[in-house]
Amino acid sequence: MPVGVAGTAIVRVRRALQKNATLVTNSGALAIGTMAAAGLGLIYWLLAARLFPPEVIGKASALLSVMGLVGLLGEAGLGTLLMGEIVRHPGKERGLVAAAASVGVALAVGFALLFVFGEAYLNSSTGPIDGWFVGVAFVLGCCLTVLSAVVDQALVGNLRSTDRMIRQVLFSTFKLMLIAAAAAAGYYSNAAILLTWVASVLASWIGVDLLTRGGARHLVGPPDFPLLHTLRRKVFDHYTLDVALQTPGLIMPYLVLILLSPAINAAFVSLWMVVFMASIVPAAMATALFPAVRANPKQSRHNILLSLMASLLFSLVCAVFVFTYSQEVLAVFNPVYPEIAGSSLRFLGFSLLGLTLKFHACTLARLSDTMRKASRWFMLGGLLELCFVVAGAKLDGLQGLVLGWTLAISIEGACAALVLAFAMKLNSAGGPVHEGPSVASPSET
Repeated sequence: MPVGVAGTAIVRVRRALQKNATLVTNSGALAIGTMAAAGLGLIYWLLAARLFPPEVIGKASALLSVMGLVGLLGEAGLGTLLMGEIVRHPGKERGLVAAAASVGVALAVGFALLFVFGEAYLNSSTGPIDGWFVGVAFVLGCCLTVLSAVVDQALVGNLRSTDRMIRQVLFSTFKLMLIAAAAAAGYYSNAAILLTWVASVLASWIGVDLLTRGGARHLVGPPDFPLLHTLRRKVFDHYTLDVALQTPGLIMPYLVLILLSPAINAAFVSLWMVVFMASIVPAAMATALFPAVRANPKQSRHNILLSLMASLLFSLVCAVFVFTYSQEVLAVFNPVYPEIAGSSLRFLGFSLLGLTLKFHACTLARLSDTMRKASRWFMLGGLLELCFVVAGAKLDGLQGLVLGWTLAISIEGACAALVLAFAMKLNSAGGPVHEGPSVASPSET
């Protein structure tokens, strides 16, 4: 009897997997690619911190953070647009991808040149761009970052997440190989680290194209700008919310560099990266709320509370860990980092609590179709973060900067908690959080 039950269960699972093969394959590929990129990325920075001087790591990480910001601004929501729209325009996919990539790259060039010339005008001795070669590599890196973001999303929208997974793994693997090769050859400059990223992006796309027998090239054709223009309003509100939410965090390493020093930034970035990786968990739980509430609005209050409580508990555990072992974590990256930072970074983990509340408030805004209104408040919050960071650094160096950041995030988190509590009260009194039409698919959040 048990054997028969087990056999029946196996048959049912097999049928379910076959019925949802596309969903299982694509979601599995996304998960594997993300985890592999995160794990290999951590190993990359551990290796770089061991092989390169702190001043070089500080400048390179600041430059890469600005590159990430330019990538976010240049992407302009085009990747999100492609994920939702590419399958709705059969026969026009290649033109839509090409048009989106062209616009994104053009924006990236503009933002990158603006930063390069701004650095040259300020002529800061601690600036990360210390020559024309680094400037050219930075602009090229920004263009490739935006291009990769747009085409990666197009692969997901075209149900080819396995190709994206392959590219992510290739990119992370090439980075590790090149950073070791640069150190072995005696190149210990921030330009060397920057070039490992640029070369790895190029190599990853060449590798994907070879492994898929031209799959990357076949995704792009003559640009269809008229079609892209007709779809421009579909993701603007989501894009403004993403920019307002992510910009302060992306720019933090650069701020530490210019406000303090490259060596201090090297130590800061090491622990900042650990906190960022921990924040992926509450961010993912908040993102998962979007489809869960849309699928079953009557359970929205229960789902939001469960996600929020679990995320806050996880964040608190991580905060206590960072508070207790911050210097030990720094020593893993480089033995000199604890001497550089001291105990100034021990409070950094407590910012996870405020971030968790912000993530859930962001999801609530998406559910209630109030992204544009919410983005204004998140922009004000971002200005608060930047002001507190600058003021804290001026008053008490690295410790003041960390306390300023954590305090600003905590204030935003308290405001987000009030918004969430008010929404839960309305939900218990008058029905689900949101009963309107769908705005975005889960992958678009």
